[in-house]
Amino acid sequence: MRLALGILLLAAPLAAADGPLELSLKRAVAIALTQEGNANVRLADESLKQAQDRSREARAALLPNVDGAVSYSSHTVNLAAEGLDKISLPVPGFQFPTFVGPFSVLDARLSGSQTVLDLSVIRRYQASKIGVSASRADVETTAEQVAGQVARAYLAAAKADADVDAAEANVKLSEAVLQQAANQKEAGTGTGIEITRAKVQLANDRQRRLEAETARRAAYLRLLRAMGARLDTDLHLADKLAYTPTGAVTLQQAQTEAFQTRPDYQAQQERERTARYSASATSMERLPSVAAFGDYGSSGSGLESTLPTRTYGISVRVPVFDGGRRDARREESASQYRAEQVRTNDLKEQISLDVRLALDELNSAQDQVAVANEGLDLAQNELAQARRRYDAGITNSIEVTDAQTRLERARDNQNTALYEYNVARIDLAQAMGKVRSTVQ
Repeated sequence: MRLALGILLLAAPLAAADGPLELSLKRAVAIALTQEGNANVRLADESLKQAQDRSREARAALLPNVDGAVSYSSHTVNLAAEGLDKISLPVPGFQFPTFVGPFSVLDARLSGSQTVLDLSVIRRYQASKIGVSASRADVETTAEQVAGQVARAYLAAAKADADVDAAEANVKLSEAVLQQAANQKEAGTGTGIEITRAKVQLANDRQRRLEAETARRAAYLRLLRAMGARLDTDLHLADKLAYTPTGAVTLQQAQTEAFQTRPDYQAQQERERTARYSASATSMERLPSVAAFGDYGSSGSGLESTLPTRTYGISVRVPVFDGGRRDARREESASQYRAEQVRTNDLKEQISLDVRLALDELNSAQDQVAVANEGLDLAQNELAQARRRYDAGITNSIEVTDAQTRLERARDNQNTALYEYNVARIDLAQAMGKVRSTVQ
């Protein structure tokens, strides 16, 4: 799957060469989660590889350790320096020589050792395997976080698109009102101040359109940065701000699902287990350990005079006293385990808070969308009535300008409400640990 997504990302610049890259929310998240996408995804993958390497290193302590060595040396010895020249033997005429050598020693040997029983080493290996599981969960956590970040950036870009569309609609409306004021003046029912007022409104709307276009370019750049894509990529968003109803979910259901699916909670539980096994391994350091050792090889003064030699045996190590280092490590590891328990409980409470806040924001955002839609309908009706009254000569352009201003505000309110609603959906998905499945 990662390979396919990587191909998708590589295809993006090709699409940009022929025209803007058609980018949906789903595709934006998929690009960000590739190895060529968001940097945090790559860092999480590297952390997983490091955890796997540490686990293999811990396993190596349980496997045989075999070494091969070949040595050749030439020696001379001063026996007088060893005091041997003062030793007399009851052999007439014999005397220890003062200087011996040179003589050669050739030794070729294969040595090995194997841990037979060491409970602390076994515990550390078990802890390292749990650490790998925690790192895998961290990768999933990073993917969820990146997906949420990209989804919010995409929604911000979609809102910027909607703001530009609204600004363009406001400019067209101001141009129509200006033309209406000119027609009224030509018909003798309007005044010059009404034309000036319409021109001022048109200038203001053109200014806001320029600001909206600048904000859209900035939103596009932030989206590309969140995706880890090239900043010179030309984009066209395929998805627009819209209201997508969400299924009813209770607080209890959301919390239960969050505890089951949130990868950061699973990773923290794995870290707590790792700390518990590490504390147990430290406690087991006071127990005896058993190891086997041996070597086999040939030694002599040269190739023609070598003879096979060997050594093998069993060693039992019994810790007696180390100045209190083991006790200090045991207390430290026990404290680390207690700290992980505190973090697990704290994260559980934070998840409950995240779910509660997200549900409340979503319910509020749903109400805001309904109110914004109603306000937009009313503002459109008000402007239509005001323009009819202006055409009929019943009122002046001030009523039209006021209605136009309220319509522009209603459009902004609708865009903001739709944006807040969709962000609330992402926030709830993030709180429940299912952003990626939500954007599919």
